[in-house]
Amino acid sequence: MTLYLRSTEPDFQQRFDALVHGRRDQPHDVQDAVRSMIAAVRERGDAALIEFTERFDHVDLAETGLAIAPEELEAAWNGLAPDLKAALQTAYERIEKHHRRQIPADDRYADAIGAELGHRWTPLDSVGLYVPGGKASYPSSVLMNAVPAKVAGVPRLVMVVPTPKGEVNPAVLAAAHLAGIREVYRIGGAQAVAALAYGTETIKPVVKIVGPGNAWVAEAKRQVFGVVGIDMIAGPSEVVAVADARADPVWLAADLLAQAEHDEAAQSILITDSPALAEATAKAVDAQLAIMPRGAIAAKSWADHGAVLLVSDLAKEAPALVNALAPEHLELACDEAEAMLPAIRNAGAIFIGHFTPEAVGDYVGGSNHVLPTSRAARFSSGLGVLDYMKRTSLLKLSRASLAVLAAPTMTLAEAEGLFGHRQSVAVRTNGSD
Repeated sequence: MTLYLRSTEPDFQQRFDALVHGRRDQPHDVQDAVRSMIAAVRERGDAALIEFTERFDHVDLAETGLAIAPEELEAAWNGLAPDLKAALQTAYERIEKHHRRQIPADDRYADAIGAELGHRWTPLDSVGLYVPGGKASYPSSVLMNAVPAKVAGVPRLVMVVPTPKGEVNPAVLAAAHLAGIREVYRIGGAQAVAALAYGTETIKPVVKIVGPGNAWVAEAKRQVFGVVGIDMIAGPSEVVAVADARADPVWLAADLLAQAEHDEAAQSILITDSPALAEATAKAVDAQLAIMPRGAIAAKSWADHGAVLLVSDLAKEAPALVNALAPEHLELACDEAEAMLPAIRNAGAIFIGHFTPEAVGDYVGGSNHVLPTSRAARFSSGLGVLDYMKRTSLLKLSRASLAVLAAPTMTLAEAEGLFGHRQSVAVRTNGSD
């Protein structure tokens, strides 16, 4: 049965807060197990990878080898059906073109006293891309993670993908070939994260790890953070659709279920000021669930975590609700979408207008589909070129500009009790005691 919350009811805020703060992902107590797996990889390297892969994926890496050769990637690309190859090519080109607009500019200037300041951007030396195996193995995710890294200029991109029982989605390997990845290993789980972070005899370590995974992968990323950088800890998928009476309920139902089919813990929420649209959309959801191949998953997601929020004034009430939810995906399926946009502060990605289904953004829109979940859009952004670069500040002083800044520098150093700091300026300006 569809959950309805009406903003006119006295307990609305209490029920809405419960919706916002309700936990959807199931806690997994894997911290100690992951810690021991990471330690094993650090201590025993390839031997630990071989052991864990045989235990969990039933693959003998001693026989197959850890690496998937570039020739295998090329063969996977050549073996794709023409329509899938064309679709991946379209996705690649649009992602690459959009992300090129994110390349930042260096800056350097001289101020009024002649001091030169600025910053420069440099790509990371290496990045590891984790790609889930099995049914959650998506070629689109390979492109979304790899293309911005290539645009940023990362010289070494390493992909790890588990191959349960020796099987891997050929489209994933094809996407790796298309993205220019040449270093791929048939490993997964916490052990793969450990290998990327610390290295083994075969795998050189990287400086950052990106990509989604299960609870074991997420915990491993938490534990190696600091040794390497990570992108984010991803939670269940989510969408909020803000719709007026002119929206099509069949379209909305399809959009809500597009997220619900990802995971039983996914969340789909409709915000509208039209009771008629709310009822029609709920009916359309039920009708479409009956024909979905992943209908059981989507049905549980909708039943456990879906909701319809009925408000009196869409333009006034919806932005505050959206900002509190801070959804991964936000659809503005209303005529006043552009007018509402400035009031929206917290959303991973926004899809504007009736003809912009979120699913296009997942594949060929050009924007990135790696987005903050679990309200992380309040303080973080989706994946982009800057995630693969770092900014270094620059400062150059002349004798004259140092003379201007020497006195306040030494005064502050003295106030903080740091004699050495003061002295490093004093010896250059004849201010030594």
